[in-house]
Amino acid sequence: MSMDVGGSKDGIKSDINVTPLVDVMLVLLIIIMIIAPMLQKGVELNMPYATNTQDKPDTADQTVVAVDAMGKLYVNTKQLPEDQVVGRLKVILETKTDKTVYLKGDKDAKYGAIMQMMDALRHAQIDTVGLITERPGGNAAGGGGGQ
Repeated sequence: MSMDVGGSKDGIKSDINVTPLVDVMLVLLIIIMIIAPMLQKGVELNMPYATNTQDKPDTADQTVVAVDAMGKLYVNTKQLPEDQVVGRLKVILETKTDKTVYLKGDKDAKYGAIMQMMDALRHAQIDTVGLITERPGGNAAGGGGGQ
């Protein structure tokens, strides 16, 4: 058996060296594994606790309205002024088959701000509203908002 070391016998060796490619791909994989959980972060809220809840799977297809402790409104993690929320929701729900809007309210938010948002949803003829809460021991792996 002999080994070809790329001498001048047959000219240029045209084999692909995959070691640098594998190194680069592993580095990219590590970067993606670190960055991906940071990109899925939603609005930072302290959710109220409820014991009588149903699991709700988290999907990227759901429409979520959040009210934080300061009364700021978010539609799918994008902050909007109060007068633009209903219009934005109507545009989002035009193309969806599931017309459910999930409402997250910070436990330190004013009760009136959450009720005002629910009234705005009713006036916009959005009848299916789910309230998202936390379980006292933490949510199950599937998501777990109460409706």
